[in-house]
Amino acid sequence: MQRTIAGRPLHPVGLGCMNLSWAYGTPPGEDDCIALLNRALDIGYNHLDTANIYGGGKNEALLKKAVMHRRAEFFLASKVGIVVDGPKRGVDCSPEAITTSLDASLERLGTDHIDLFYMHRFDPKVPVADSVGAMVRAIEAGKIGAYGVSEWSAAHLREAHAVHPMAAVQPEYSLWTRNVEIGVLEATRELGTALVAFSPTGRGAFGGVLKDPSTLEEQDLRTRMPRFNAENWPHNLRLVERLGELAADQNVTPAQLALRWVLEQGENCHVIPGTTSLAHLEENWASSELAIPAEAIAEAGRIINHDTVRGHRYHDAIRPTIDTEEFEDA
Repeated sequence: MQRTIAGRPLHPVGLGCMNLSWAYGTPPGEDDCIALLNRALDIGYNHLDTANIYGGGKNEALLKKAVMHRRAEFFLASKVGIVVDGPKRGVDCSPEAITTSLDASLERLGTDHIDLFYMHRFDPKVPVADSVGAMVRAIEAGKIGAYGVSEWSAAHLREAHAVHPMAAVQPEYSLWTRNVEIGVLEATRELGTALVAFSPTGRGAFGGVLKDPSTLEEQDLRTRMPRFNAENWPHNLRLVERLGELAADQNVTPAQLALRWVLEQGENCHVIPGTTSLAHLEENWASSELAIPAEAIAEAGRIINHDTVRGHRYHDAIRPTIDTEEFEDA
């Protein structure tokens, strides 16, 4: 199975590299990360996704050390826009910030070209045309091949695309996070833009491993996400267990069923699950080629969806930075 981003044929299952450096507790050791990234390329992964904020630049630097000697083998995506200052978090997609951050990312990555450069969040302080203009200048300079955005509304996607065609939109999209179905998914189809789903396995919830979020490390982002708290998790775990039973009936894993569900939502849909496990790396890769009946995929969507899950996907401090449309009951 091949799908395209920015005109380039890619396998629809890419690798999100974030948790090799940041976000879900203590990352693996460097040697293990290097081995995993190279194993990914060995088995056919050709889309690697990183960002400047993942570990404060450490993730981009990891890719430089691990796989940049194999640069011709993969499509490279990174991001700009989220600013982290200790506990404070903001968004800056001004032309100056985009240009400065891009140069810093290129240096950390050890390359002169990023195939796809996303604005990581919408910046209401900056006119869309100004932000896109900085991306266009980077394309013209040969520093990036195309631009994309992450967690933008359908209206702002169209506004940006009218300034310069957009290659990809990267929202959270999974069985239990359906916000893109309000408007973004249809906008990507209309504009001919790829939809690259992050956290397609529910931030690991659909992996069949996480049973008790209270055991997560304090620095794990999920400890502050309502779906994993003591009030909501018991209900959500029952949904995950039902998904697991359905997957077992099809002789696949729940993560594979969840990934396949996203891929079946449109020919322009891609997934970039992250993992620190070599076994999960191979499991995720196989998901697009498995023979799973359409009815089983549809049943997965009936078991876990916006109406059956409990808890918002983000805590209150993060929600204002998200531009993607919200359901009225959120």
